[in-house]
Amino acid sequence: MKENLKVVISGGGTGGHIFPAIAIADAIKRRYPKADILFIGAKGRMEMERVPKAGYPIEGLWISGMTMDIKSLILPLKLTSSINHAIAILKRFKPDVVVGVGGFASGPTLMGANYLRIPTVIQEQNSYPGKTNRNVGKRAKAICVAYDHLDQWFPAEKIHFTGNPLRANIALNGTREEAADYFHLDPTKPVALLVGGSQGALGINKGISAQLAAFKDSDLQLIWQTGKTYISQAKEEVKSLGLEQQVMPTVFIDRMDLAYGLADVVISRAGAMSISELALVQKPVIFVPLPTAAEDHQTKNAQQLVDAEAAIMVRNADTEKELIPTLFRLKDDRELQAKLSANISKFARPNAADDIVEVIIKAIS
Repeated sequence: MKENLKVVISGGGTGGHIFPAIAIADAIKRRYPKADILFIGAKGRMEMERVPKAGYPIEGLWISGMTMDIKSLILPLKLTSSINHAIAILKRFKPDVVVGVGGFASGPTLMGANYLRIPTVIQEQNSYPGKTNRNVGKRAKAICVAYDHLDQWFPAEKIHFTGNPLRANIALNGTREEAADYFHLDPTKPVALLVGGSQGALGINKGISAQLAAFKDSDLQLIWQTGKTYISQAKEEVKSLGLEQQVMPTVFIDRMDLAYGLADVVISRAGAMSISELALVQKPVIFVPLPTAAEDHQTKNAQQLVDAEAAIMVRNADTEKELIPTLFRLKDDRELQAKLSANISKFARPNAADDIVEVIIKAIS
């Protein structure tokens, strides 16, 4: 394989698509330092900011998802425009392969690559693939997956079980004391970690707020990632209850390695990347799937782990009544914590990014 490999990686919209895309790019660079990598994202989405910060160039397409208002009327125009724009970018860049990781920009870019007969590889993160990947997967050279039974939607001979590639700062670092000091918590007391995704999780936030007063009668501490829109309310609620030394609201957690290291139990959405991270760090988790996720794939993701006795699930609609009681029960049940940790570890794939690079190279060959 030539050293000056040229690769386009397309997708984004959420951290769940962006972080694995960057992890794949980093793995390519480790193996082929002279590789030329270009990202294609959607204008106005978070990849347009996050990818350049990771050191890679990106170009944006005028594309968005289906909505339930008048804006959806111009979606066909956006799709046509984006496919044509993607074709122009690909003709200019001349990649050896195009990798789609999901998100709005991935579909038009892969369609453009198929039109130009450029080899394509799909990295499907979820247990239930979206419509775009199901369609473009028919012409892909390979599909990298993290769950079993995806041969319902993709040709079995194209499927490679690689797992999901993870961002670099997930590995556990430092001591419990160092992590507790970073978050201003007591290392001798139990800690719950709430991660609602890169933009927070309204349903989970409301579930915590509804019974936040229960923390006054418990030694449980909480690192509460609220997202931007809920941070002010969360801080006010914590202050009014006098829980400033016990509950730590924050917009975003930069040191996830320390947060995971300190956490005894975790509350999380059930996005594919969150599940992969939690499997790697082997934490007992309560999943609260986002019900509006495409085709309810988060519930399907979480159910696979519940069926394997590797996680607990609380429905988004039930958070205000059930989330805090479920959290406290899990905190007090060390035997259940141990079982969940052991079972979720079976879903870990620490070498996923490097395995995906192997698939990409074979697709080019």
